[in-house]
Amino acid sequence: MHILVNEHNLYVEDQGPEDGPPVMLLHHGLGSVRAWRGQMTALVEAGFRVVAYDRWGYGGSEARPCLDLPCFTTDLIDLDSLMRHLGIQKAALIGHSDGGTMALYFACQQPEKVNCLVTVAAHIYVEIKMESGILGVRQAFEADERFKLGMQYAHGEKYSAVFQNWFDGWHQPEMLTWDMRSLLGQIRCPTLIMQGEEDEHATPQHAVDIASSIPGAHLWLVPGAKHMLPQENNPEFNNRILWFLQAHLIEQHV
Repeated sequence: MHILVNEHNLYVEDQGPEDGPPVMLLHHGLGSVRAWRGQMTALVEAGFRVVAYDRWGYGGSEARPCLDLPCFTTDLIDLDSLMRHLGIQKAALIGHSDGGTMALYFACQQPEKVNCLVTVAAHIYVEIKMESGILGVRQAFEADERFKLGMQYAHGEKYSAVFQNWFDGWHQPEMLTWDMRSLLGQIRCPTLIMQGEEDEHATPQHAVDIASSIPGAHLWLVPGAKHMLPQENNPEFNNRILWFLQAHLIEQHV
């Protein structure tokens, strides 16, 4: 379904029991709701109400002129508005990459609306490794027909704009001074930080720094796993998030 939020349409999928503990899924920087196909069924079968949506500019949502990286200001307003529209007062947030950074910001700014938090390969500052990763993605977009077809499948006619917005947003000199570590101590909900040890866009230390900045956070570094952990390590990933949510979210929802 499409929902008008802050004067632009967002494509939203709302599955599972309406009275189940709500879980909001926030996709990665070039992703869409399709990126969560491997998780949505497992979460619904476990009794959760699962909401996944294409952020403004992505997938089935309305086109967008540019992104407001790295702080995701407009996206955070959209998330808050969408939760209110759906009657969700408090939810678990699961965010991958850009979606993980966005989830961290939201949990810092509106802690009363977050039951628990899971981030996968989130970013809180820019590492040297990220530059080569971003350039590698550009090379894939330009030269790898399979990669380009995947983008078209996820985003339709605006696939090129989706890539350019993401690349222009992250590939700018100002990013070298961005660092949100000082904010993370404001997060008080149960938190699970996940990252593949072979992530192409960040070193394991990045995930260590996120977890050590959040009181009581759990850290899971996955040997051999890369950036697309939810898709490439699906069974292991699903088992871990279900364990975490069932331990922390259901008991709060009852």
